[in-house]
Amino acid sequence: AFYVHSNCPFIFTRFTHNRVKCDVTVRRGDNGLLVQVEIIINKVRTVLQNGSILVEKKRFATKSTSFLVSLPYDHTYQHIFHYGLYTRLRSSLLPLSVTWHDVPGGIDSLRVRGTSSCKHTNAYIVIHNFLKLLSDLVLRLIWSRKFFSYTLDCLQARTPFYMQLCEENIYGYELNEHIVCAFFKEIVLQCGNNSYAWNIWRYVTRCAEPTCPGDLVYVEQGAAFIPSCSNPNPRFSNQDMTSSCVCPKGEVLNDHLDGFQCVVESSCPCVFAGRSYLTGDIRSTKCQSCVCDGGRWLCSENFCPPRCLIEGQFVTTFDGKQYAVPGKCAYVALQDLDWTIKIEFSEKEASLKAVTLQLYQVQETFTFEHNMVKTGDEEITELHQSGKKQKKSVSPEIQIYITSPKNHTGIMSGLCGNSNNDTTDDFTTSSGIIENSAQPFALSWSLGSCAVNIPNSCINTDNEIFADDKCSVLNNPAGIFAKCHGHIPPEQYHTACVQRTCNCGGNLQQCLCVSLGSYAKACRSLGVELGDWRKSTNCTLKCQKNQEFFYDIRACNRTCRSLSGRDPRCGLEDAPVEGCGCPEGTHLNQGTCTPKSECSCHHHGGTTPPGPVVMDGRQCLCEDGQLHCSKDCGCRNGKVCVHCSEYLVNTAQKTCDSLSKPLGTNTTCESGCYCPHDQYEDHHGNCVSRDNCTCVYSGQVFSAGQHVKTNCKTCFCGSGQWHCKDEPCPGTCQVYGNGHYQTFDSKWYRFDGHCQYTLVEVRSLPIMPRFFWNCRLSS
Repeated sequence: AFYVHSNCPFIFTRFTHNRVKCDVTVRRGDNGLLVQVEIIINKVRTVLQNGSILVEKKRFATKSTSFLVSLPYDHTYQHIFHYGLYTRLRSSLLPLSVTWHDVPGGIDSLRVRGTSSCKHTNAYIVIHNFLKLLSDLVLRLIWSRKFFSYTLDCLQARTPFYMQLCEENIYGYELNEHIVCAFFKEIVLQCGNNSYAWNIWRYVTRCAEPTCPGDLVYVEQGAAFIPSCSNPNPRFSNQDMTSSCVCPKGEVLNDHLDGFQCVVESSCPCVFAGRSYLTGDIRSTKCQSCVCDGGRWLCSENFCPPRCLIEGQFVTTFDGKQYAVPGKCAYVALQDLDWTIKIEFSEKEASLKAVTLQLYQVQETFTFEHNMVKTGDEEITELHQSGKKQKKSVSPEIQIYITSPKNHTGIMSGLCGNSNNDTTDDFTTSSGIIENSAQPFALSWSLGSCAVNIPNSCINTDNEIFADDKCSVLNNPAGIFAKCHGHIPPEQYHTACVQRTCNCGGNLQQCLCVSLGSYAKACRSLGVELGDWRKSTNCTLKCQKNQEFFYDIRACNRTCRSLSGRDPRCGLEDAPVEGCGCPEGTHLNQGTCTPKSECSCHHHGGTTPPGPVVMDGRQCLCEDGQLHCSKDCGCRNGKVCVHCSEYLVNTAQKTCDSLSKPLGTNTTCESGCYCPHDQYEDHHGNCVSRDNCTCVYSGQVFSAGQHVKTNCKTCFCGSGQWHCKDEPCPGTCQVYGNGHYQTFDSKWYRFDGHCQYTLVEVRSLPIMPRFFWNCRLSS
């Protein structure tokens, strides 16, 4: 310990450890306090001055009243954080920490601590492994001598030296309590908390305890990291005990509110998206529900099905992994045993040109192109329904959102992954091995050769300036998208927006709007409404004819067709989406919004305009999109009336006679009188069950159970069909006329021979079978 009275800059310590250079320089002001400290570690310069920290020209305020447990600065090479009453810089490259205490006017104490492995070269001040700067401290001599009388047990022979050092510090700073009290505190810290001076030094020296804000109380030795609602059990060791402001025992700091309030942990509020919630409060999104419990959120499982997103070159797998495909090629987006989804990029820019869905079991192929959907070569104009598959129209910009099918976890593959809730195997290639990076993984799912031709940085300076400026709206904490920041971090979407916009091959504003729409759609999927973001970003859309734009339009029950019966689109997952549609009270009628009084009626035979019409022999009325027809058909013999326009029945299979005929591929329905469900019309015109159906043979009607014999078979009538069994039957050989022959197997032929011939011969066999024949000779 020694005294230096100078306001010149001094090298406090300088050394190199594992080829990493460290340099700490200090300068004292005229008030006796340190007014500047410069710390350079691995060329990263940190300056402490005027109560602020400057790190490479980035400014971070550090005030003595701020005791929140936080990390105000986190750098690759160093971390700066509050440490009790102090502030600490800890290097991640060196076994080194720098700790200081700010007071009005400067820094009254500075400690540089290293470990034994940290060798100091060319060090100007070296005190073993504990480096200190004891600031100029002065106290009235009478208090000084009284203080040292209580430190004899620890200082012992060094007492006169420290008394002399104290007297040297007095000159010029007699009334500066920061210098006075900081000096005595350093002596007490050297003596330790078991010394006699530990508990009485403040009373003897008249050095008041530091004032703590709010509910916090000062302790001479307490936790460097204060337990809080955010972190009620911070990890720290015995070395992390220091002078600190802490909450009373049994309480934690409510760091979600200003004012340094201390509460019991069970009363801690929860915070989400900048809003505080009390214990018991519930917040819900479309996919999850959470309840606040003493500062912690207890949340349900995510009950929204996983989705795969392909937006331009950017892919988000079912399990949430995000990456970009490397080339404008064709890929397998997703495949299963029964179907495959393929995507094809445009040759000019990184946007999708076409999407193909192949269904193997039904041998159907659907192709999605710009504003068009085709099944095979046939274009779908409004709605296509085939079995359990339904397709709706798409927007001009193709982006894919695939919901994971149930019970298919782990058996799917492709760019979208396998939806097994494990991101570590999302990069499973087509050959079955897991790649470490996106490029070889994506290329393995390309169809044919694929060139890496999608840049991952801007290639046009003007476009880059436009993209940087316009895409920044996503990150703006006070902008239109800020409401969603707490639900979905915008950084990934901002990066995608810049890349997609600056490499846009067409209209920059349109590319920008598509990218912004991706974030808006993600927010809306969680139920977060952003307001009129399109107007705020100059992304408004024009709709055709008299349709209007909506942010939350649905496909279910929005067309004239939906008025004529159950809309099959209502059975699909129908989350609200943005797009063009008809306002409330109107319905889409061939591209135009009309009141339902002008809607045509749809039926299985086609469409009928509003007004009276005769259908199936009945008088009908098309009104408000619904077809109303008379019910009476004049049916007899237990038959019922079938109206094909209301309920589609395969009437071709409603008779006993039809049960024995081949099934057709198409459903045939003709309105009229038919037997009820599970009954069939027999050959007498009566309705019977299938088991009692009649059969016909040679123009004669047979009842169920009756039999006939024909061609060596006995056949029984059952369920409208003949069921025959083979029986032994003698073969007959015939010869008649001028050389006409019939063999035992009923084969006819003619042979005009004039010789003697063998008609039948039985050759000798080891076991002679019995033959029955009756050969009739006819002339």
